Amino acid sequence: MKVSLKWLRDYVDITLSAEELAERLTMAGLETGGIQTIGDGWENISIGEVIGLQKHPNADRLQLATVSLGREQHTVVCGAPNIRVGIRIAFARLGAGLYDGRTGKLAELKPAKIRGVLSEGMVCSEKELGISDNHDEIIVLSEEAPLGAPLAQYLGDTILDVSVTPNRPDCLCMIGIAREVAALTG
Repeated sequence: MKVSLKWLRDYVDITLSAEELAERLTMAGLETGGIQTIGDGWENISIGEVIGLQKHPNADRLQLATVSLGREQHTVVCGAPNIRVGIRIAFARLGAGLYDGRTGKLAELKPAKIRGVLSEGMVCSEKELGISDNHDEIIVLSEEAPLGAPLAQYLGDTILDVSVTPNRPDCLCMIGIAREVAALTG
């Protein structure tokens, strides 16, 4: 079972590190097989808002998006079908480390001229951030997402991979895990 520490903290106060919590759960009979940190390596990736869209002058399927990060604005070339004015998105500044949508390899984002127009960053899909294999559309965030904030602060999380044994069906849900953590941490 995948256990989100961010979600778990909605139910119980946790002061332990992920490693310490995993060790305690394992000692209590809930083997923790791994710890995954979501948002590691998301430097230079922030929450932006699309404030303008124009048709690309040299391409039918591309658009020029103006993205606001609060104090700064960037123009990027984007071909995502779900981009529209007013949405909050994951925006990668130049220098960010992203997964290449075609090769899947991590690469540093550099300035690029796309069909004659300079792109000053990238509006990200889940695949480019390493979240999933979805490269068909960009990530659309909640309207309440704080403009300009680091994406790792907003979406980042630590996930524990907990193996629930047949004698512990009470731990097959987040509330059950929270009860166990509360008992283990006092």
